[in-house]
Amino acid sequence: MKAQEDVERPMHPLVSKYLRLERMPHMACPGCGIGQVIHSTLIACDDLALTPENTVWVQGVGCSSRITYTLWKGDSIDAHHGRIFAVATGMKMSRPDLNFICFTGDGDCMAIGGNHFLHACRRNLDVTALMFNNAIYGMTGGQVAPTSPVGARTTTTPYGNIEDPLDTVNVAIAAGASYVARWRATDFKQLTKSIKKGIKTKGFSYIEILVQCPTQFGRYVLNTGDPAKIIEWYKENTVRLKKAEKMSPEQLKDKILIGEFAQRKDRTGIVERYWEMVKEIQGERA
Repeated sequence: MKAQEDVERPMHPLVSKYLRLERMPHMACPGCGIGQVIHSTLIACDDLALTPENTVWVQGVGCSSRITYTLWKGDSIDAHHGRIFAVATGMKMSRPDLNFICFTGDGDCMAIGGNHFLHACRRNLDVTALMFNNAIYGMTGGQVAPTSPVGARTTTTPYGNIEDPLDTVNVAIAAGASYVARWRATDFKQLTKSIKKGIKTKGFSYIEILVQCPTQFGRYVLNTGDPAKIIEWYKENTVRLKKAEKMSPEQLKDKILIGEFAQRKDRTGIVERYWEMVKEIQGERA
C-alpha cells in the first residue's frame, strides 16, 4: 500500500485545461489564501469561455504572482516591481482583442506601484486587476505595508505601525475605475461572481482580496500561524456593505468593508478611445 502522502489525488478538470502540470502544486505557504483565489479565477475563466489562447496574465513581484508565471498554459509576462499596469497598458493597447488579467499584491500595487495604479484607474484601462492584500510584505520578510493596520508589529515596525492603512477601494473609485469590489479569499461564491463581473466590464476592474497570511501577517501581527485563527480574525473585522448601512460610525471603527462598491457604465476608456482615433485618422488619410 502506498504511503498516504504518495496516494494520487484526482485531478480537477480546470487544472488540465488551464495549467501546465497535471497536479497544481501550491507554491504559496500552507494555509495561504492564494490558492483559493486561483480556484475562483479559473472557475470564472471557464464560465466565461476564456482560454489560454485568448487570455494573458500580467503579474507583478510578490507572493501573488508566482503561480501564474510558472503554471499558466497561455501567455504571461512578469512586470518590474510596481510596473504591472504600465506593461498591461502597452499590451492591451496593441491587442485589444485579448483578455488581460493582472495579479498583484498590496506592496506591488499600492506602494512602489501606487502611481501606476492611479493612472490605470484614471485612464479606465480595460483590464481586470486582482489585488491580493495580506496587509504585509509576505515574500520578502514581513515588513510593514501600506495596508498594514495601525499598531501592527512587523519586522520594520517592531514597536507597532503608526500609519493609517490605505483604503484602496476608495482610491480606485476616486481615480475613476469602472468596477470596484473587495472580498475575503474565503468568500468563494461572491469572489467568483465578482471576478466574472470584472472580466465582463469594459474599463478598469479592480478587486481587492483579503488573503490570510499565516507565515508573516499571522506570525508577526496576530501572534499565530494558525490559518483558521487568521480567517476568524478577518470575519470579526470585516462588515458587509448592506450591514454597514445600519451601523453607527462607532460600530464601524477599524472595520473593513467588503462587497461591491462601484459598477460604472457611463464612461469609456483609453483603449476604446485610442482605436476610435486610429480609425478616424486612417479614414482621413484614405
